[in-house]
Amino acid sequence: MTWLRNAWYQAGWSSELAADAPLVRTILDDPILFYREASGSVAAVLDRCPHRFAPLSAGRVAAGEVTCGYHGLAFDFTGACTRNPHGPVTSRMRVRAYPVVERHAAIWIWMGDPGAVDESKLPDLGFIDATPESARISGYMPTRANYQLMADNILDLSHADYLHPDTLGGMMTNAKSRTWEEGDTVTAEWLAEACTPPPAFRAMVRDGLADIWTQVVWSPPALMVLGTAAKPAGVRRTGGDEAYTLHNMVPETMTTTHYFFCSTRSFLTDDAEFSALLRAAITQAFRDEDKPMLEKQQARMAGHDFWALDPILLPIDAGAVRARRKLDALIAKEARAAGEAAGG
Repeated sequence: MTWLRNAWYQAGWSSELAADAPLVRTILDDPILFYREASGSVAAVLDRCPHRFAPLSAGRVAAGEVTCGYHGLAFDFTGACTRNPHGPVTSRMRVRAYPVVERHAAIWIWMGDPGAVDESKLPDLGFIDATPESARISGYMPTRANYQLMADNILDLSHADYLHPDTLGGMMTNAKSRTWEEGDTVTAEWLAEACTPPPAFRAMVRDGLADIWTQVVWSPPALMVLGTAAKPAGVRRTGGDEAYTLHNMVPETMTTTHYFFCSTRSFLTDDAEFSALLRAAITQAFRDEDKPMLEKQQARMAGHDFWALDPILLPIDAGAVRARRKLDALIAKEARAAGEAAGG
């Protein structure tokens, strides 16, 4: 098995899916058509007609049904065929339908066994709901790199000193760091004390040196919540000083990824000038610096498996390695369970 199937994957932001505009997005190599029913709820079906395998998205969506544009077969949100202009509807006339939930301003899809759907496994991203829209900066960045490479990038933030020196970096390499596991999660934490605050933090510490706390909590398959806070050196932080950003790496294929992010904060929530400054820093770091490097990294791997290339491991890789090994174990466990079920 290549993927962790029994998990929720973010398919997009709720704002991406309008009532009259379906969305097609490939997840774990499956092309999926998302659309809104008349009630406003989201439906998701495999974007491939079971007749001649034409994309259903090349047809029409109306009244909660998808009609193939090639030969007119229609399917409802359960995947059942509701109309066959050429004869009777048979039980084989079905298209795969996927469980979908909308939560935290996002659309989530269950890619595994429909009988194993578990909404308790949805990530708790309540910090997004608790943040006014004026203090949210969300986006989507398709990237030509493997999703685990992209998770490595967030779990090892020492790269900020070298890849983002003008916005986010300058204090991570020498910061105190630790990594630990709890259940299925991996946490990496850094504390840079009495450091010069990078530009992205100067609105919080305008003069003098700063203590900057950063923490990344990874949940499988590759969802990370990054918390950070900056205070004048020696001043203790409080919950009101902390900002949280979602970094969610959703596999499109083995070498391409849907990168969803949402930056939130509980301070300066109505400060449009700070939002503009932060958006510019995020754009520079994510789109102009991370994305090109990750895509070049993927190209240099030339299709080889990460471990097969025998990477040199440094202390800064602790979080990324733990997350990779934990995900490998979860995928193997799921494969064993599937094999046992198939064997009776």
